[in-house]
Amino acid sequence: MDKFLEMQSFSAVVDAGSFVKAADALGLSKAAMSRYVGDLEARLGVRLLHRTTRRLSLTEEGEVFYARCKELLAGVQEAEDEISSRSSAASGLLRVSAPLTFGILHLAPLWGEFRRQYPKVELDVTLADRLVDLVDEGYDVAIRIATLPNSTLVSKRLARTRMVLCASPQYLQTHGEPLQPADLAAHAVISYTYWSTRDEWHFEGPQGSVSVKTNPCIHTNSGDTCRAAALAHQGIILQPTFLVGDDLAAGTLIELMPEFHSLEMGIYAVYPTRKHVAPKVRALIDFLAGHFAKTRPAW
Repeated sequence: MDKFLEMQSFSAVVDAGSFVKAADALGLSKAAMSRYVGDLEARLGVRLLHRTTRRLSLTEEGEVFYARCKELLAGVQEAEDEISSRSSAASGLLRVSAPLTFGILHLAPLWGEFRRQYPKVELDVTLADRLVDLVDEGYDVAIRIATLPNSTLVSKRLARTRMVLCASPQYLQTHGEPLQPADLAAHAVISYTYWSTRDEWHFEGPQGSVSVKTNPCIHTNSGDTCRAAALAHQGIILQPTFLVGDDLAAGTLIELMPEFHSLEMGIYAVYPTRKHVAPKVRALIDFLAGHFAKTRPAW
């Protein structure tokens, strides 16, 4: 008894509208198609099709079963496509979008090893802090740093990072150290213009949520510029640990108010669809996930 072939035959008959056309589509005889559908109805104990000399139509039970058959058959096809994509050699042009600073610091050193493992893949890497449209702009994969990935895309989390309030020891020695968010209003801050809240910074503290309107001495759309200004003792910054982690470890920047937490974000590889994932896309996602799982960066 081949349940899969019975369901496939039944669905083909419904889709084609006749046993003859369904038989041609599957490369079977009309007699075989009739037998498979008849055996299916006998096993289920219900009639799935109304048959007349002129047309076929679904019974109420047939409509329910047809919908489930289509879901199951599509799932089988998707599983086969995924396994085929994994077993095929990764090749062709792979277009990748990534944030500028993260791309320079943490992705650029990896491309050589990726190409050694997948020499038939041609990389086209674009670094920009704007949110690209993967489909409209033709990207295969994008690296995004966010609290949650876009729900319309498929995502794989690679690592985590958190926003840290920090300044140089010399700045703090000259201007004093803020002890609570409200104190930031009296300090020089370097503002990252791409934050959705711009100059209003939000924190979660021991007593709950708190916000402060800052007065930036510098606005910039570059995290690297924020970091450089802080290292030059110009003021306080709120930047991700993947950017300032080494400075914090070296003591050239000091974390401020650690009891007040800002955003914690995931670093994701996102791609348009789970279906028919190209081998080159699967290769890159697995490569990056493996790298960050192995190195476990202390962000």
